[in-house]
Amino acid sequence: TGLAMGRAVGQAMVVLLAACAVMPAKDPLLNVCMDAKHHKTKPGPEGKLHDQCSPWKDNACCTANTSSEAHKDQSNLYNFNWNHCGLMPPKCKRHFIQDTCLYECSPNLGPWIDQVDSSWRRERILHVPLCKEDCEEWWEDCKDYLTCKENWHKGWNWATGTNRCPWGSMCRPFSEVFPRPKDLCEKIWSNSYKYTTEHRGSGRCIQMWFDPAQGNPNVVVAKFYAWKKRSSPAQMEKVIPEVDKAMCALPWAVLVLLPLALVVLLEGSWGCGSH
Repeated sequence: TGLAMGRAVGQAMVVLLAACAVMPAKDPLLNVCMDAKHHKTKPGPEGKLHDQCSPWKDNACCTANTSSEAHKDQSNLYNFNWNHCGLMPPKCKRHFIQDTCLYECSPNLGPWIDQVDSSWRRERILHVPLCKEDCEEWWEDCKDYLTCKENWHKGWNWATGTNRCPWGSMCRPFSEVFPRPKDLCEKIWSNSYKYTTEHRGSGRCIQMWFDPAQGNPNVVVAKFYAWKKRSSPAQMEKVIPEVDKAMCALPWAVLVLLPLALVVLLEGSWGCGSH
């Protein structure tokens, strides 16, 4: 009976240890806020996010004040003025507001956070795969608006404290500066976004626009790309220590029962050997 009991306890311990080994450590790529100018340190509920930022209210990296500023023509967020080549039409502006809300509020951009050495942020997003519809609707609604620059991240004349067209530049239609939706999405913010042929709801692209009543579709997308990133050979070295951490973080019950199991196993083996 000692041997049988020892085997039973041993098997139970193996199951517990195996369960422990597969318990994932918290994934640093999921449900995170980037280290940037207006972001919270951790995502969480925000009761009153303004207008187009409201889809993120249940779990946001932005505050209510940031969401309100995102809707202003002359926002205090970055002193950036959309109307640098005349008045931006509302149907175009709403995409830039939504783009700002995604950037400031989304906790689902972890797989694309990149380190930067900048005076106003330590992290940025790079190559976020944007859904085809989001990119093409953005371009369609803005194609007739004028702009003087392809990259809106840098190269402006800031002499007056807000962005103005650089000396000698001309205001031209979006459709000339950005001939295709891909050009707009990828070039306007220094490759923050990547144009994709993936559709909304596919689980393979980030949506700027979504109905919060249906849940946040970007949660699944972030999980997929986090898994993909971890599965690549270059990331394997980073994965192994995390598995070790998960192994080491054994529940207290396992730690208490382990010595007892060893004693029972040893007693069982002695009993068997005496016959």
